[in-house]
Amino acid sequence: MATFAPMIGSPPVSLGSRIRQAFKRLWPSVLFYSLVTMVVILALKIPNAKDYVGADNDDGMRLVEVRDFLNGQGWFDLMQYRMGLGSGTLMHWSRLIDLPIAGLIKFFGLFLAPERAEAAALLVWPLSLIIPSLWAMAVAGRRVGGLLGMHIALTFSVFLLITSNRFLPGSIDHHNAQFALVAIMTAMLLDEKHGAWSYAAAGLAAAVAIAIGAETTPFVAAVCLIVAIAWAWEGEAYATAAKSFGLTLALSISVLFFGTVPPRLYSAVTCDNLSLGYYSLAAIGGGLLLASATLASRYRRSVRFLVLGGVGIAVLGSAISIAPQCLHNPLADLDPMLVDLWLNNVQEAQSIFGANRQDTYTLGYFYATGLFALAVCIFRLAYGDRVRIHLVLLCLLFVSWGIAAVQVRGSPFSNLVAIFPLTLLIIDMRRVSNGDRENVVAAFFYIATVLLSVATVWGFAGGLIGSRLSTGYTDPTDDIDKRSCSSRTTIAPLVDLPAGLVVGPSDMGVSILRFTGNRILSAPYHRNQGGMLTEMHIGLAPPKEAEAFLRGTGVTVLAFCSENPQTAEIAKIKPDGLYAQLEKGNVPDYLQALPRPDGSPVQFFRYVGSN
Repeated sequence: MATFAPMIGSPPVSLGSRIRQAFKRLWPSVLFYSLVTMVVILALKIPNAKDYVGADNDDGMRLVEVRDFLNGQGWFDLMQYRMGLGSGTLMHWSRLIDLPIAGLIKFFGLFLAPERAEAAALLVWPLSLIIPSLWAMAVAGRRVGGLLGMHIALTFSVFLLITSNRFLPGSIDHHNAQFALVAIMTAMLLDEKHGAWSYAAAGLAAAVAIAIGAETTPFVAAVCLIVAIAWAWEGEAYATAAKSFGLTLALSISVLFFGTVPPRLYSAVTCDNLSLGYYSLAAIGGGLLLASATLASRYRRSVRFLVLGGVGIAVLGSAISIAPQCLHNPLADLDPMLVDLWLNNVQEAQSIFGANRQDTYTLGYFYATGLFALAVCIFRLAYGDRVRIHLVLLCLLFVSWGIAAVQVRGSPFSNLVAIFPLTLLIIDMRRVSNGDRENVVAAFFYIATVLLSVATVWGFAGGLIGSRLSTGYTDPTDDIDKRSCSSRTTIAPLVDLPAGLVVGPSDMGVSILRFTGNRILSAPYHRNQGGMLTEMHIGLAPPKEAEAFLRGTGVTVLAFCSENPQTAEIAKIKPDGLYAQLEKGNVPDYLQALPRPDGSPVQFFRYVGSN
């Protein structure tokens, strides 16, 4: 074993001792686990990578948006001019995510070709978010369970990140940033000393989370409610924390609102991004919490709760008067046809019941760990065990698990929060098991608890059971690549054509934007309802009526991919519709088939008008 003597007369320090000391500190541990996570992700992803952009449509759309930004589109201009009807579609995403990705592309562009610069940036960005995510998980783990708790939380987090698709190279949607922000908010609320800096960080993270996406707004609301109720219960002991949170939230959301929302939209209320609705609620709530904690902290508890009730009435009244439409799911306003033909087939948008219908055996991965953690929190509270920690975690878990039950894409947040009550349980089970090494039952329950606390184990078990119970034979050739209709080689015939308006399945839209200079009618975004509905009506309408749609919208090219699930469903619904006729080989005279590369699942048609 190597030894070191840093000073004359000092006893030698072994390398092993130095390593053990390093793992007792926060940052060395975080960096080590982050490096392990990155190496494993790269080892699993890179050898089989076919594209440097993530498989999700949102990853490709984000790249298109960043390219437009780099090519001179304004900071406040989030219009996607090449998508949808008329002059385009106003997107609901944030420049806060575009900016660092654009910066990385510009940096790598100093010494790499443009496409390689993009590839490098899209590799670095998701991997870089692993570090703040694991830092927050480590802080939270240490706060609930000390040094051992930190390492257990980090280990579980590594498994969670590796099995998630949010941190893979090319995953540049905002969900990985949301993961980090949710972890930070959770960690800061677990500060038993109620430090001002912790709650200021929580307020800042809450504001940024609102600014980059609406998916976490229920979680942010829960964080605000926890801080407010904790202040009303504890009074002066919590006043500094409440003031720090309220002030930082109000100031941060104001800076982000005026810094990212175009002035012409200051009075607009939208429920899928930062607008007057969310801004006013966060600013009013944060400001009133600051005022309450400043003026009423010395009053008795009943008075503080009366004050808090007044704050709640003011915030609720503001919500009803300013943004009543934001009190329900923004997707509830979708046209029923879009729900049937599009949304119901989007995996991440499924509820727990929809996920059960699609694949029962995935439910364990998405929901079991969170449900287990909820039960643990309730059990602990029933016995009065570390009440504050488990009450905070129960509230966060209840909300995040509820989000996941409505849309499965929320499950990473519930699995994240679940780590902490399960970490405490594992520490206690380990203590019991180590106290009596001859007790086989204690050892069994300790090991079982560890396994049941890992979402990956549930996912693996579900997949194994599903494969065992499946009795049908599946032909490997039937496993069609979901991106085959929208791969670069498939889209290639459009590159040589004059730029025009292309109509095709919504899943092809983003790839056409990315690989060509064409406009597209349809892409899978709820703000593009008009374009998506028009494409569906074109496919459903009989050929003569379909031509009226094509001519009216100015379509120059029609892309037909019979292997696209949505196209196949439209053809099935209307046997006399255009898509069904094209599937049968009946091409109307106003469409001219373009040369089709061998093996391509897509046939492009130029619209030439009727003879």
